[in-house]
Amino acid sequence: MAVLIDGKKIAAEIRKELKGKVDWLKSMGLKVPGLAAILVGNNSASQVYVSSKSKACAEIGFLSKVENLPANTTQNELIELVEKYNADNDYHGILVQLPLPSHISEEKIIESISPSKDVDGFHPTSVGNLVIGRETFYPCTPNGIVELLKRYKIETNGKHVVVVGRSNIVGKPVANMLLQKKAGANAVVTVCHSAAKDLSLFTKEADILVVAIGKANFITADMVKEGAAVVDVGINRIEDSSFPKGYKIVGDVDFENVQKKTSFITPVPGGVGPMTIAMLLQNTFLAYIKITNQKLA
Repeated sequence: MAVLIDGKKIAAEIRKELKGKVDWLKSMGLKVPGLAAILVGNNSASQVYVSSKSKACAEIGFLSKVENLPANTTQNELIELVEKYNADNDYHGILVQLPLPSHISEEKIIESISPSKDVDGFHPTSVGNLVIGRETFYPCTPNGIVELLKRYKIETNGKHVVVVGRSNIVGKPVANMLLQKKAGANAVVTVCHSAAKDLSLFTKEADILVVAIGKANFITADMVKEGAAVVDVGINRIEDSSFPKGYKIVGDVDFENVQKKTSFITPVPGGVGPMTIAMLLQNTFLAYIKITNQKLA
């Protein structure tokens, strides 16, 4: 039976570690890390995400502020607000919650964030540094995946990692992170996607399988190698009247059957999801250290 990779537990450990550092800063009378989150419009999922991030900041003692803007906010107005926080020394990380309304260019907004405060890791400077192997702000979900592998001591060196999905948010960055020649990476990486005639030809070869394709229960047991470690990034709602809300959340992996073949597997929910906010907090703390040149005891 597979070992469950408990993202809730690891995320809680990371928050506790960060809180200890923030408590020390406060005890020394020093400024604490600050995160500014900007939400445009009334997307309910985005509102939940931003609220969760704000609560996590409060839990560990970060300064945080949420800017709620109407859906008709112009692109220039949003850029002006981002530039305001670029210049604000109390805030070391800036998060613009995606997706944005269709009249605003996500690309332009991401590029307007100072690379030194790009705690989402989406700025072209951050992406470029990731690809060439420089230290940078790593996108939060891929960074959470790599952190889970490290903390569960799942060996990546020389292992075949297969990533299903090629998004800029998960697939491409996690592939690049695990490809780097360093501890906790140095894997042989294959990225596959919907253009493959038979995805199982690739997935059955994976020592570590990372799935971020956005299709409920897509990866079945016959597509997974015996003893593989499986990381499921998917979050899908499927109708189920036996649940109070009329639906249940499942991943991209057929968990019930796949877990019988694996050595490690992430559940959904409770696997990768909680790590995203934890890594956002960690990135914000790193931004604070770099901007202030603060040394910890």
